[in-house]
Amino acid sequence: MSLNIIDLIKGQLGPALVSQSASQYGESESGISKAIDASLPAVVGGLANNSDNPLVLDAIMNSSSTGILGNLAGNSADNSSIASLLTQIFGDKLNGLINSIATYAGISNNSSGALLHLVTGATVGTISKYAEDNNLDKAGISSLLNDQKGIVSTLLPAGLSFASLSMGDWDARYKFDNDRDAINMPAEEEPKVEVTRSTTLNGTFPDRNKDKDGSIWKWLLPLLLLIAAAYFIWRQCEQKETTTTTMVNDSGEVVTDTANTNTTDTATGISASQVDENIDLNGTPLKGYRGGMEDRMIAFLKSDGYKNAQNDNALKDTWYNFDHVNFKTGSANQLEAGSEGQLQNLAAILKAYPDVKVKIGGYTDKTGDEANNQKLSEDRAEFISSWLEKQGVGSQIMGAEGYGSQFATVDASASDAERAVDRRMAVRFAK
Repeated sequence: MSLNIIDLIKGQLGPALVSQSASQYGESESGISKAIDASLPAVVGGLANNSDNPLVLDAIMNSSSTGILGNLAGNSADNSSIASLLTQIFGDKLNGLINSIATYAGISNNSSGALLHLVTGATVGTISKYAEDNNLDKAGISSLLNDQKGIVSTLLPAGLSFASLSMGDWDARYKFDNDRDAINMPAEEEPKVEVTRSTTLNGTFPDRNKDKDGSIWKWLLPLLLLIAAAYFIWRQCEQKETTTTTMVNDSGEVVTDTANTNTTDTATGISASQVDENIDLNGTPLKGYRGGMEDRMIAFLKSDGYKNAQNDNALKDTWYNFDHVNFKTGSANQLEAGSEGQLQNLAAILKAYPDVKVKIGGYTDKTGDEANNQKLSEDRAEFISSWLEKQGVGSQIMGAEGYGSQFATVDASASDAERAVDRRMAVRFAK
């Protein structure tokens, strides 16, 4: 029987780490646990599919010298080798994976991306330590990863599907689709079942009443779960409140956007109960919040609002706050994990509407030196502008400006959570 390396990895991801991560990312412990349960089979499956990739094997071998297991939470998030390894494994499907895990676990994309880094660090660190303890070379590690292919298909949590991401052979082989609580194994490995029909001497079928009780539950249990889910959704709708998102135009005027939402995250202005779903961009699905930045921008473009705007003055009063784009504290060129997904969405929108132009804005709260705040917000806006230029939409960027704390509305003495609403990046249409 082959070694189940996942059992060793789980030893690094115990309750203490879950509790620490929940506090660090501002998420519930149940959400963190669900994200870890979803990330682990994805990472191990991706590594198993790349078991003969020299770059992947090098990354595993080299992780033993970094001491990554000594401080998973601290060593994984900013580890460039982990980021490169994830890109090597998942390629352009990485952001889709982060979105899927976030949606399944009910956490933010930033937290999902950070946890994916953490789980990857735990995985390569554990494999590297095992290889070192057992004198395995690259060929031995490759064999160990190959052995996991027969195990990983049983680990995906019920209700989670990665099949739509089409992330490679490991996804095609194991489908990674547990929506029906069943693993779809490869055709050549499906067990053959013989079905026989027995009859009594008088030609009638045997009595099946003894299976009756079991068969009832096959349809009754899903029905009860469906009723419970409908009740929960109804109760959530009953609890909606009206909240206001404050935005600032180029002239410094405060513009409010009032909408019906549930409890709102002060850092993003996005309802905590909202989850990523497919936003239609002329037939192409984008992952985003219903009512979020992408949804509102696309709706405006489809309504011909941009086309009918006579000049820039008709557009400058409406800003769209990024929901998921966050910089590391004090940095103007390092994004938090998971932030690039929404920037890619914005690039996709601009490519779908090549005549459209936009402007980028950056804002800070009232704490700290105003000159530094001004420079930081401007540098961040310029960074996003430069990032978009690299995606081939530079001609559609009309400028990037930092406003510092000029339009901040929360007093500097307020709590960090309260001031978070003033720390944001935004985009507006321009002509």
